[in-house]
Amino acid sequence: MSTKVTPYKDSTLSKKEQVAEMFDNVSSNYDFLNRIMTFGIDIKWRKRVVKIVGDKSPNTILDIATGTGDFAIMLATLKPKKIIGLDISKGMLEVGIKKVKEKNLDGLIEMILGDSENLPFEDNKFDAITVGFGVRNFENLDKGLQEIYRVLKPNGVFVVLETSQPENFPIKQLFNFYSKYIIPTIGKLVSKDKRAYSYLPESAAFFPYGKKFNNILEKNGFNNATNKPLTFGSASIYTATK
Repeated sequence: MSTKVTPYKDSTLSKKEQVAEMFDNVSSNYDFLNRIMTFGIDIKWRKRVVKIVGDKSPNTILDIATGTGDFAIMLATLKPKKIIGLDISKGMLEVGIKKVKEKNLDGLIEMILGDSENLPFEDNKFDAITVGFGVRNFENLDKGLQEIYRVLKPNGVFVVLETSQPENFPIKQLFNFYSKYIIPTIGKLVSKDKRAYSYLPESAAFFPYGKKFNNILEKNGFNNATNKPLTFGSASIYTATK
């Protein structure tokens, strides 16, 4: 499955290349904007993912679309033997590597440049795999999920945190207004990439959330796919096993 929503509508680059370029462009102020636009609630969402992963006591964790390393750093509290953060954007990784070193976690967390749809790992390598706000950026969703399934150990856990769409009045209308008008406006004021913060809400609106994504997970081999809506349905945590 692929999506028609791309960061730069007039670009001839593939979605994958456009996403890498976009995140390179916004990497310097991505963390700041993320906190503002979610009112810091995304930190609480991430902590819930960490708790779910922690229940499995994993030794090896892969964080895909790790960006500036927020998830990888939070997952370090679980005391695994190894965490690998993978991202397609060199700019985001450079920020993440600096954060990891500042927290003296570079012996535990390895940050690498890589493609979620062509993971550079052997089969059955990781006890747990996480993706925070990244699956909607996959160029080919099925291919990315199949790669994740391949490198996850049997009985391993896969946890996704992704934006979704509130369905109840008036939250739905407020959320849509905020996503369509407020987020792009803030992005244009603060970010040097004026298109990025229009693409992010658009890609979230296009993403097959809730039970639809559970079905996609199971179609690609995962078991026990569940979703938990967060904050009136503005985000969801998806959990599945191999």
